[in-house]
This record gives sequence, C-alpha cells and structure tokens, in this order.
Amino acid sequence: MERRFRQVDVFGEGACTGNPVAVVLDADGLDDETLRRFSVWSNLSECTFVLRPTEPGADYRVRILSLNTELPFAGHPTLGTARAWLEAGGVPATPGVVVQECGAGLVPVRIDDDRLAFAAPPRLRSGPVDPDTRNALVEILGIGREQVLDAEWLDNGPGWVGLLLDDARTVLDLRPDASAYPGRWDIGVIGAHDPNSEAAFELRAFFTEGEEPLREDPVTGSLNAAAAEWLIATGRARAPYVAAQGTAMGRQGRIHISSEDDRLWVGGRAEVVLSGTATL
Repeated sequence: MERRFRQVDVFGEGACTGNPVAVVLDADGLDDETLRRFSVWSNLSECTFVLRPTEPGADYRVRILSLNTELPFAGHPTLGTARAWLEAGGVPATPGVVVQECGAGLVPVRIDDDRLAFAAPPRLRSGPVDPDTRNALVEILGIGREQVLDAEWLDNGPGWVGLLLDDARTVLDLRPDASAYPGRWDIGVIGAHDPNSEAAFELRAFFTEGEEPLREDPVTGSLNAAAAEWLIATGRARAPYVAAQGTAMGRQGRIHISSEDDRLWVGGRAEVVLSGTATL
C-alpha cells in the first residue's frame, strides 16, 4: 500500500545542512517487521511512523526507529515528524503547539515561525559516569584523560553518555574508534567555543548499531536537550544559547536552547525536502 511520505531536514541553518529524517504518515496497520525493514532501508539515523493517538491530548502518535532499534524518544525525529504532519495538513488541537505521543509520553512541540521547538523530556538516567566507562570512552575517543573536564549520563531515551571536553577544537578534531570496545555505545561530546563565537558549544554524537563501527549523527536533538540540562544545572551555560553540531561532517546544524515557564526548549528549523508516497 502507498503511504504519504516526507523527508525532512532538521536543525539545518541552510538548505540540506541539518539532519534528515524519513517520515511515513498514515502508518496504522503496518507490522513491526515492515517498520524495521523500511527503517533499515532508508539508511538514515532515524525513521518515524505516524499513527492515530491513543493518549488524550495527543495530536498523533509516533514510533521512532533508529535502523534496527526502536527509541522511546529522539529529538530531530520529533521536530521532523511534527513538520511533516503540519505540512501534510495536520491541525493541532491547541493553536501553536503540536502534542506528540511517543514512548516517552506526551511531548509538546511549539511552533515558532520557521522554527519548531520541543520541550526537553526528563532524563531516564543521570549522574556521574563510573571510572571504567569513563576510561573506555577516553580510549575510544583517542584523547588524554586531562582533556575531559567532566562526564555525565545524559540518557533521555537514546542512552547518551556525555563528556565535556576542554574546548570545541578538541571536539572537532576527534577521530573515534570503538573496535577495541565492542558493544552498544551512544557517546555525546561537548566543547565550549570562544566567548566571541556565534555558537556557545560544539557537539558531536557517535553511536553503534549492532556489529557496525561507530557512526556519527549529524545533529542530535536528544543529546542537546540533555546536555543543556546538565550544562545549565552546573553553571556552565545560561539559556538562551545556540549550539553547533555537524561541522565535522560538512553540515551546519544550529540548535537553539531556551527556557520558558520552567521548561527547557530545544528548537531549530525543520524543512520538508522530499514529498511523495512510500510503497510498503
């Protein structure tokens, strides 16, 4: 059957400079194997499937797949799905706010002109990283222990572990290799830019899928959300600020962090690039 399909560029400062997400609308009735197969075939970091909501107050329900793995929440798929749903004619019950139902619960997405912003969900795991894991991360990243200023669990769904490095240049120069440490890794690295820079921080996100080597995610909303919570709570950042990601991959991701009504908001541009149908 043909299903409405959109591919959306999220967090890009210019055309096709962010992180793409594949969005299948009208996905009710598709079985898990079909979702998994299509997600793997799309070969993007995430693919989403929009279904009728089951929770009161939700405008739609979404299932988020990272190739073989289903995630309870992810940032750029949240904004990309909301944009695809709106562009396809969706009308939110509350003007100016799309309410998404996902594995992490109800996530509001605020419509801010050409930007969308999601309310950062609570972390599932926080606190300091144990010494063995921290040492393994240092080896994977190929850096000195003295270059790590701090490490924290930043798991709000995808399972991120975050390392704050000495500066943005160190982040951009990373060439990680996890071949000596097989297993599942979701690694976020953060480094502060010079105070005169347009972006306050540079971030990179590395993850594994099965037995594959580390992959890099171009721009990552979930990591930026948890990192912002950590950085603000420890006095290393103040909202609002702008973070950069994707620079090392030739992208121009910009993530806008703001705080309003005691909530942290993670925003950026989301533009439909491809529109049509998918045969599943």
